Amino acid sequence: MLGKELRTARLKAGLTQEQVAARARISREYVSQLERDRQSPTVAMLLRVCRILGTSASRVISNVEKPVSRNRP
Repeated sequence: MLGKELRTARLKAGLTQEQVAARARISREYVSQLERDRQSPTVAMLLRVCRILGTSASRVISNVEKPVSRNRP
């Protein structure tokens, strides 16, 4: 869910996992784990990664919420 949105934003920004990791000062493995929903970022980390990706955390979260909202009665 969140990972898919982060990956989509990264690809849209034209960045590799390595580039995101270097700019965020985190490991490439952690970026991969975020994108595969194996790790959940803290709010601070989400804000940092989103800033690097050129998007807002609120936009990413909104995109995650849309499919969930459609399934509710």
